[in-house]
Order: sequence, then structure tokens, then C-alpha cells
Amino acid sequence: MNVLIADDDLASRQLLHSILAGEHYTVTEVDNGNSALEVLASAQDPFVALIDWEMPGMEGPQVCRRTRELSNVQPIHLILLTARDAKSDVVEGLRTGANDYVVKPFNRTELLARVGIGAQMVGLQRSLTQHIVELEGALKRVKQLSGLLPICSYCKKVRDDSNYWQQVESYVMHHSDAQFSHSICPGCYETIVKPEMVRLGVELKKHDSD
Repeated sequence: MNVLIADDDLASRQLLHSILAGEHYTVTEVDNGNSALEVLASAQDPFVALIDWEMPGMEGPQVCRRTRELSNVQPIHLILLTARDAKSDVVEGLRTGANDYVVKPFNRTELLARVGIGAQMVGLQRSLTQHIVELEGALKRVKQLSGLLPICSYCKKVRDDSNYWQQVESYVMHHSDAQFSHSICPGCYETIVKPEMVRLGVELKKHDSD
């Protein structure tokens, strides 16, 4: 899991980096709000972001608000870091789009627990997104099979969207996950197969003639 540390205090960044890297997180550091937003806007993978409230450029709440306004971004879990502990500050931070709030000086165990929860959340969001994409693809395939399908009255071939005629089973297998196993229906057996066997002199078993 990727973790972004956005904090203008070098000592604080180094401490956070040491804690998170020790837990095998991939850590990215920036020292201002503008750079934090750039990293999150261009992210190709999910992120948990630790955003300091007071930074040069955009402050933490602004970074959270701008991040939530972005479209087509990977799942991001935003945690505000600040020495402010008043309830009004907590509410303000969460209203800007932060998912969580950690007060400095932070407890190492608590911080890792909150980052771990964030990592689980973005992992679930990404998994859900992938499932939605797969379902949309399946729905498109179903819709392809639900429209009007031209079929030849003689050979029973069907015409696809490219105006190409092909066997029904080939068309269905191409547009769905269905697989075919060939057999002979009772009607065709009686009217086609049995007379042909008689013509060829093939002895019919008792259950064949019943």
C-alpha cells in the first residue's frame, strides 16, 4: 500500500517515514500542500495520505477538499494530522473530505492502526471498482444477445454485427461464456438418424426402435 506523507516539518516527516517503512508501506514524502495534491491527482494506485493541517501553499483541509473534487482517481483515504484537538476543528477537517483525524503528538500504535484501516478501506474500494467493471462487461455481453438476431431460414446461420454469417453456436460462444456439447434431439433422431441407419443396414438396438 502506498502512503503519502505531506508535512513541512522535516523531523515529523522522517519520524513518520521510519514508522511506516518499518511496516512495509511504500512511502512518498512532500513538504507542501500543492505537491501533495499533484501526487494524489496523478496516482496510479490507491493511497493512504497523511496530510498535515498547516503547510505552505494549500493547507491540509484545502488539499482534502480539492482531492475530493478530482474525477477518475484511485481510491484515497485521507488522514489529517494536526495539533488542533477542538471538536470544531475535527468537524471542520472531516467536512473538507478527510476520512480520519490524528492529533499530534500521535501515538505510534494508534497511527498504525488508523493507517491500517485506511489501507483496508481503499483496498476494498479498488476491489469493488474492479467487480463493477467486470459486471458492466458481462452486462454488455448479455445485451448483445438480447436484440433482434437475423437467422437464415434454411441453414440456421446467424448474421453478426459485421454482416458476417456464422453458425449459431459460434456466435453465442463468442458473445458469452456458454460452451456447447452436441447431441441429437428425439425428433431429429426419429426423422433423420433412424431412417439413415435403416438405409445403411445398421442394426437398431431395442431401445433405438422403441
